[in-house]
Amino acid sequence: CEAYGAEVCQLTVGPELFYVFLCLLEETGYFNASLYTPYGIAGIESLGAEIAEEVLASIERYPDVVMVTHAGGGNVTGTARGLRKAGATATNVIGASVDLSGLHMASDRDFNRKSFTTGHTGFGVPFATWPDRADVPRNAARPLRYLDQYVTVTQGEVFYTTEMLAQLEGLERGPSGNTALAAAFAIAQTMPQDQVLVVQETEYTGAGKHPTAQLTFARQRGIEIRRGEPRERQPGKSIIIPEHPDQISVQNYALDDLRRSYLRNALRQVKGGEISQIDIDFLQADARASLEMVRQAAAEQQVRLA
Repeated sequence: CEAYGAEVCQLTVGPELFYVFLCLLEETGYFNASLYTPYGIAGIESLGAEIAEEVLASIERYPDVVMVTHAGGGNVTGTARGLRKAGATATNVIGASVDLSGLHMASDRDFNRKSFTTGHTGFGVPFATWPDRADVPRNAARPLRYLDQYVTVTQGEVFYTTEMLAQLEGLERGPSGNTALAAAFAIAQTMPQDQVLVVQETEYTGAGKHPTAQLTFARQRGIEIRRGEPRERQPGKSIIIPEHPDQISVQNYALDDLRRSYLRNALRQVKGGEISQIDIDFLQADARASLEMVRQAAAEQQVRLA
């Protein structure tokens, strides 16, 4: 960008990011090219459409499953919308994140101990439960509308998969981009042999520093790194890299828990007030929630339904 004459402001992907970004927009009056605008999502839709079209041309049917790395929701939303527009309406979309439970991304201390750039629950869960925390008035990324399943893997499993991909296929990528691949490695082994699973990693091609740099930084922050059972790790304290690929597995994240949290966050905005039928229809569609789930959340927030 600098080579073309742009002034570049370097920021961490941390608490300062949105604040400084919004300040710059206000000072300059420039167009907001955020991923969370409809324009950003539309760009990712092309990935979903390409998957549908190319798989259909190759095997004469659409894929059964598409695995997508999930962080802020744009990758999931755009891919799913592209699949649907291309005709792959029955394809299941599974989001995958690295489990960083217990680390809060608004904390500088926790943020610097996560040892991972993106594609983790520190972004995936908050943006699923309240998408409009972004740098636009209304976030176009709405992951709960499109996720059929949400799974998590550990940092060690993703680092192992990154090295495995490099050695077997000669493809060197940032670990965050391999989150969906690590999950797919486990999920594919549970599927019937004639089913087709596609890993969509294009949007995260270069996401994340080289694994050696990330692990070195982690050690410098006092994080324990060793080989063993990856599920024994403690986010922010240890990264355990598998000793064998059969140790790679996924954990299901309950989508209904995310839906209830989303509804609470949305209805809290009008606590004690009333919402219309249009609002109810929107909440049901946005969270893929039942009417009863909306009613329960409304009762908790003392919100009347029209």
